[in-house]
This record gives sequence, C-alpha cells and structure tokens, in this order.
Amino acid sequence: MLQKQARALPVEVGSPQAAAHARAVDSDRALHATLAPLTGGLSPTALSQAYADWLAHLFWSPARQRELAHDALQRASRVTEAGLFPTSPWSLIAPQPQDRRFSAPEWQQAPFNLMAQGFLLAEEWWHNATTGNRGVSRQNEKIVEFATRQMLDVFAPSNFPWTNPEVIRRTLASGGGNVTAGLHNWWEDLLHTVSHDPEPNPDFKVGRDVAVTPGKVVYSNHLIELIQYAPATAEVRPEPVLIVPAWIMKYYILDLSPHNSLVKYLTEQGFTVFMVSWRNPTERERDVSLEDYRRLGVMAALDAVGAIVPGQRIHTAGYCLGGTLLSIAAAAMSRDGDERLKSITLFAAQTDFTEAGELTLFINESQVAFLEDMMWKRGVLDTSQMAGAFQILRSNDLIWSRMVRDYLMGERSPPNDLMAWNADATRMPYRMHSEYLRKLFLDNDLAGGHYMVDDKPIALSDIHTPMFVVGTLRDHVAPWRSTYKIHLLADAEITFCLTGGGHNAGIVSPPSPTAHGYQVMVKEADGPYVGPDVWLAEAPHAEGSWWTEWVNWLGVRSGAPVSPPQMGLPGATVAALPDAPGSYVLQT
Repeated sequence: MLQKQARALPVEVGSPQAAAHARAVDSDRALHATLAPLTGGLSPTALSQAYADWLAHLFWSPARQRELAHDALQRASRVTEAGLFPTSPWSLIAPQPQDRRFSAPEWQQAPFNLMAQGFLLAEEWWHNATTGNRGVSRQNEKIVEFATRQMLDVFAPSNFPWTNPEVIRRTLASGGGNVTAGLHNWWEDLLHTVSHDPEPNPDFKVGRDVAVTPGKVVYSNHLIELIQYAPATAEVRPEPVLIVPAWIMKYYILDLSPHNSLVKYLTEQGFTVFMVSWRNPTERERDVSLEDYRRLGVMAALDAVGAIVPGQRIHTAGYCLGGTLLSIAAAAMSRDGDERLKSITLFAAQTDFTEAGELTLFINESQVAFLEDMMWKRGVLDTSQMAGAFQILRSNDLIWSRMVRDYLMGERSPPNDLMAWNADATRMPYRMHSEYLRKLFLDNDLAGGHYMVDDKPIALSDIHTPMFVVGTLRDHVAPWRSTYKIHLLADAEITFCLTGGGHNAGIVSPPSPTAHGYQVMVKEADGPYVGPDVWLAEAPHAEGSWWTEWVNWLGVRSGAPVSPPQMGLPGATVAALPDAPGSYVLQT
C-alpha cells in the first residue's frame, strides 16, 4: 500500500510558528545587511552560482581545457621570446582604444612594455576562458567574465609604483615629493570615508556657483519642490517645458555653471522652464513607492504647471530614471485620455531593460533579495553604495586611474562643476528601489505591458505624442541600444538623436567648438522599424551640440511667442516665494 506524501500545513498568522518564522527571516536579513559592506553589495550566492555554472561546464569539457592550456603555453612562450629578442613595442598585443592605462610614451620602453603586454595577454586569455563555453547560461557567463576582469584589473602593472614607469619618472624628478603628496591625499580621503562626510567642494557651492539660474520654488509637497525659472527673453513660447530629472542624482546636473546649464540655454531660447527637485530620502521615506514618485512627482508637477500656464499643453523631458518615470506617466495618461502633453523628450532613459548593460549583470532574484535585505536595515540605499555600483562599471577610469593619479603620482584633478555634482549623491527609498529593480530590471513589466497604474496595466504603445529620444555613445548606465528600443514600444513619431560622450557628459553638451557632434533621424509614427546598427550606418552626422537640434525640434512644435506667464500659482506673491534652487537640493 502506497504511503501518502506528507503535506506541509499552512502557518497560521499570529501563531507561535509564524512569529518564529518572522524572527528567523529578520535574523537572516540582518546577517545579509551586515555582510553587504564586505561584498560591495554583491550577493555572494549569485556570484558563487555563476562561477559554479562556469566551472562545472569547463570541468566536463576536457577538450576545451586542453585548448585553453595550449593557448596559455603559447602566450607564455611569446612573452619569453619577446623578452629574449626584443621587437617593436606592442608587437604581441596592443591596448584597446578605450584603455588609457598604458598610453604614456614610457610604456613603450623595456621592460615596462613587456610587462604591459604580458598583462594584456593574460587578460585576453581569461576573457577567452570565461566566455564561449557551451552550456553556461548567458547571464552567468557575463557575471563570471565581468567579475574576473575586475579581479585582474587589480594586478595591472600600472597600479604599482615599481612597475609603473610614469610613477618612477615622477618620483625621480620630484625627489619623492609625489610620495609625500600621495600619502597626504590618501589620509585626506580616509578621513572623509571614516567620517562619512562628502568630499568638500568649496569652489562649487549649490546656489552660488552651480544651480544659479534665477527662479522661484512655486510648489512643494513631501517629495518634490517645483522650480519655475525666470524668463530670459521679452517673449516666450506659449508651451512650457517641464523637466523631470532622476532622483538618483541632484537635479542641477541640468543647471550646472552658467556656461553649461541646459536650463539657462532653454530660457535664453525663449522657453518657460520648470524643474522638479526631489527630496533626498531618509529612513522616514523607506515606504515611499514608485507610484508615489509618479503621483507626487510627475503628476503633481503637471498639475502645478497647468495652473500657472493654463490652457497650454506641456513639453516634457525626463533624464535617466526620470525619463522612465515620465514614460510610465505618459502611458497612463494616454490610456486615460489625458492629453496635456505636447511632446516627450527622454535623455538617456530606458523603457525596455533586456539590454540595459553591465548594470544588469547582477540583477537576478538572489541579488535583488540581497539588496533588499541591505536596504531593509537602514530604510534606504546609501549614497556610498550607489556610487560604488557605478564606479565598478568603469573601474579603470573611476577607481584605478584615480588611485594612481592621487596616491602614486601625488596629483589631484582640478575641481570642476561636474565632479562637484557627482560627489553630491542621493539615497534611494527601500520600497521604491525594490519595486524599481523587480518591476523594471528583473521582470521588465513596463515593456511587457504588465506594469500597473491605478490597478490597471499600461502599454507604451498607447503613447502617440511626438518623442525626442537622446542616447549617448559611451553610456554605461543606459546603453544607447537600450534607449533605442523605444522604437519597438511607442506608437509615435520618434526623433532619435545619438551623441558622443557618456551618461552625463553626453547630455551636458552645450554649444561650443568642442561639442561632441551627433547623429539624428526621424521615424514617423507609421514608418517601418530600422534596427540600431542600420540606423547607426544611415543616420546623418551633424557637428556641434544636440541642444540646438532639440531646441529647433521644440520650436517647430511650439506656438508664436507671447508675454511670459506669471511666476507662481495664481494668487501667489512673488516676493514670498523661495528662490531657486530651493531647500530639497541642499539636503545631505
């Protein structure tokens, strides 16, 4: 007689078993939160699973092992032969164009050239060893390749004073002065790290040197301050421009110094500009949701702008995560018949997260759960954790090259407004960030038509408003091919503009002789889809800044100039309104 399989009984809410289970879960979450600083916020389980997948498949592939072993011996033989019989520099392997670690002339001299080539050959071998193994899941392969590359970068000969010819030359020339200066820089940074204070930027104070375009805070709630900027021309276009920046950054990335402020440029071109300034959340905002950001952010700002400039449709622009949120709001508005939007502009913003770059390498269930536990203890994702995540994507540029310059060469980069802004970091609420990672990165609900607003799904295909979408060539946060996917989702006329630079410098690109240049092409609402590679080959090039292209695009979709609107909501006393940049941007 077959024995019936035992079935687990449900745990009754409020029972001793439920209380014990809750205590166990909380204890484990506390452990994970304690481990997080030691692992840089990476889930040890996710990393070990990826390496286990790779090693297991490599173990059962003896022919592949022999191939890799033979390749390693050949590379070692080439390095040995080059050491015994020197040839021209970089005869074995040359650095990639984006790898600037060995660009100085000193690296072409022996024995440093041989050291660099040996390292690059080893780096290439490990890339080959961690990729192209049959059976390894694509996600795990990318994790192993990325993590291995990060570990190898630690041992680059450029990182050590006795194997870096630039450091040796500087030490001899300065009589060791660079060592003293480097120790001073290291001690200064250590004190800032231990005290958890942001790096001082005395040359760039918010409201004095950056974020100085004249304006007033015309509306505020618990999550935003809305800034209305003063007109810079006698007449303005009747349609206002509302900008929604990401809350992962301070808004003044778009209002830096006067020479590179997008806000100032827009007002000088005759536009009335409004800007959302987000609160820097603390533990008190731990339960603020992504829906709260839509409702209290985008929708509240639209209501306020509509009250100040009544009867006019609104040009909207969203940057990074702000652009994603604007797309969510626009899809919900289109679904509900809300026609207040005149145009939608997205700056380096993603709506489909299937190809969101290296930032998604560790976005799986294990990693998200680990991050949730890390945030659960403090109620927010801290600024240092946010900065670390972005730095590791460009470790050669943002970590190792800086350490060489600051600590080995004894130099400091001259301060600039973009660096000052980058150091002025923000936090992310626990609930919002969890929803963002799960609904957008992990499940891709927005692109799949599963994202819910007011208990009903939204679809980006409901958007018929003209769109101007900006991607940047070297974007590690929102790769341009990912932002390009809006072509597959929105049923609208889309003007796609691809500019040089990265996620920040590509957007902050004012008209100047050194502007990056750009490509731009329009897809009509009913036009055929063109893939990104074909687009890249066919889109015409233009010199200068994409800002001029965007302003012309806005101008074509705007009415004839009129007198500027009032400052503030009806009945407001201008003198009583707080001056820009407001108080939320000053929160640390």
